Amino acid sequence: MFISFNDRMDFRALSTVLVAVFGLLSCYAEAQSVVTTCQTGKYPPDPKTKVGTYVINLDLPPEQRWTELAKAKGPQIRYLIEGFKEFIADFGNASKYIIDFVDSQGANLDKTLPYPFGGELKGIAAATGINLGEVVLYNLFYEFFTVCTSIVAEDSSGKLYHARNLDFGLFMGWDVKNRTWAITERLRPLIVNLDWQRGGKTVFKSVNYAGFVGILTAIKPSLFTFSMDERFNIDGGFIGIIKWLLGDHNQRWMGFLTRDVMENATSFTEAQTKLQKTTMLAPAYFILGGNKSGEASVITRSREAALDTWPMANASKWYILETNYDHWEAPLFLDDRRTPAHKCMDKMEQKNTGFSGIFNVLSSEPMLNKLTTYTALMQVDAGTLETYIQDCKDPCTPW
Repeated sequence: MFISFNDRMDFRALSTVLVAVFGLLSCYAEAQSVVTTCQTGKYPPDPKTKVGTYVINLDLPPEQRWTELAKAKGPQIRYLIEGFKEFIADFGNASKYIIDFVDSQGANLDKTLPYPFGGELKGIAAATGINLGEVVLYNLFYEFFTVCTSIVAEDSSGKLYHARNLDFGLFMGWDVKNRTWAITERLRPLIVNLDWQRGGKTVFKSVNYAGFVGILTAIKPSLFTFSMDERFNIDGGFIGIIKWLLGDHNQRWMGFLTRDVMENATSFTEAQTKLQKTTMLAPAYFILGGNKSGEASVITRSREAALDTWPMANASKWYILETNYDHWEAPLFLDDRRTPAHKCMDKMEQKNTGFSGIFNVLSSEPMLNKLTTYTALMQVDAGTLETYIQDCKDPCTPW
């Protein structure tokens, strides 16, 4: 986020910044009080929190693939996009021009996207009645606002489990009265499991926010599992997006790259190579799990290429874990989810590895926090994907 205090910032923008600053200052103290409690008995959660499944038929023309889901979730997508626009409008006079540009240039932006993504976004716009530029904006936000915890763990028999919390909405509309993040609250009703099919057979499964056509969490049954965590870096998503808007279309949207990997890669090794080498709009951490003992890695990405590929064997444990910081560096002390996550995993022990044990870890604060929208659980051999909407009630970080 770029905030210039030379611009005219209204009261809501200033209050958002102040909440963020004071919240960060208090977060460390709060975290110290919650890291000692590793939860038990959280799985299975309330059945009402389990996410339903829609089929995306890849045999259909791109413009028709999302029609059923887009119509079902259209009002919620519109409500979320309104929240994104309110967030942008809070910061300076230039924000009006950003919104006007997106609204007026939607068709042109769509034409810059590779097949089949331009057609899919056009189909979502048609099914919902939402401006095409705003649908493009909606898909861009996930390039640089995702805060997460991802784990790949191996049980005593060598079976791999991949799980993640997806946190979204930091600094995006703090509701002082309800002590919630506005965008986070608007996202939860949009969470769906997708079964991507060709010829009536599953190609892969994913967890998506309805209307987002890229991939943040997915499983290719019997082959590999995947999750993405945001990497905070000075050469971040904003720079990549600006370059793309100015005509540099040689870089891939992160969500489009990961979608391509899930559709077309046929092995852990092929998926890892593609995730290492493709130039992207934004840096990221790619967490990849395979289908055999020890086959897992965290790929630390700049926009241009992989800076590091960290295999499970080098993690010196029966699991590998990533939040939002380079594994060779200490996490920001105000946002240390890594230390308590390791503590709870070690307390769980390898013999208890499975959906129940890992869900308990991810239901422990601060891995679970007010930004957490869902927990996804994947087991590659069975091809299983379970997703549960998460909500952390007060008192809970952040904040």
